[in-house]
Amino acid sequence: MKIGNISFDKQPVFLAPMEDVTDLGFRLLCKRYGASMVYTEFVSAEALVRSVKSTVDKLTIRDEERPVGIQIYGRDVDAMVEAARIVEQAHPDVIDLNFGCPVKKVAGKGAGAGMLRNIPLLLEITRRVVDAVKVPVTVKTRLGWDKENLIITTLAEQLQDCGISALTIHGRTRSQMYTGEADWSLIGEVCRNPRIHIPIIGNGDITTPEDVRRAFEDYGVDAVMVGRATFGRPWIFKEIRDYLDGREPDTTMDFSWKLDVLLEQLRINVERIDEKRGILHTRRHLANSPIFKGIPNFRPTRIAILRAETMAELTAILEEVRQMM
Repeated sequence: MKIGNISFDKQPVFLAPMEDVTDLGFRLLCKRYGASMVYTEFVSAEALVRSVKSTVDKLTIRDEERPVGIQIYGRDVDAMVEAARIVEQAHPDVIDLNFGCPVKKVAGKGAGAGMLRNIPLLLEITRRVVDAVKVPVTVKTRLGWDKENLIITTLAEQLQDCGISALTIHGRTRSQMYTGEADWSLIGEVCRNPRIHIPIIGNGDITTPEDVRRAFEDYGVDAVMVGRATFGRPWIFKEIRDYLDGREPDTTMDFSWKLDVLLEQLRINVERIDEKRGILHTRRHLANSPIFKGIPNFRPTRIAILRAETMAELTAILEEVRQMM
């Protein structure tokens, strides 16, 4: 499979772009453990054009994480075009257009999945961005706004005609948000469309290696994108890769090994930003990591993790957990 000039091995698995999740430290670890491609947190076009520092900082990428995509969102054509040109100067491998974020502060203002209510504007933005930059442009979107407007089969062709290099489809409508089950049947229908020649990347409810294999075998996607299941679990890509390639599970990846990975993520973020913000970037992963599930009476410890304000305090809490195991 290829996106532009980027070649991928068989059955590639991508890290989804997620706000407050896919920062540099997390991306580097996901890449180390087998992610075929990673994406930054999504970036507001309006904020980027206005040079808001916190937004501009999200454009920082490193060669070790390549191939890497930077995702932008917005509803104004000129702002999206200008933002794409700014992003191009950061030298990503891909610029991704976010037409799928369902949260109110994005979709409610007509951006993200809100664009699914204004397809002519969505297509105009796509065409204009494709024409404005030389880097491959891709799109991430959903099945439609709601169950009465499942437009993805038609929209996929329209987006392809705009010149995009790949399309990621999340198997829910905007109205579903993240509830219910992802419907992969329409993703499969897009993949089976003989007119579609760009790669189709499937996304939604991918939580296990078995889910990934099913996506490839039953629906015919060219790649799979993993989102929420990566929280506090960057090694999921190794688990998936080992399974797809027929290797036995790696028994060295025990609790202590995984805790060391999370501590490394903490160190990367603290060194990259500062202690306070580095901890804030990492606590969400620690609080949601599956390695702590099943530990008796863990709730007070989880609260302590979320309240820790220094690296020494947080590290001490995690080391206490290690001693309990």
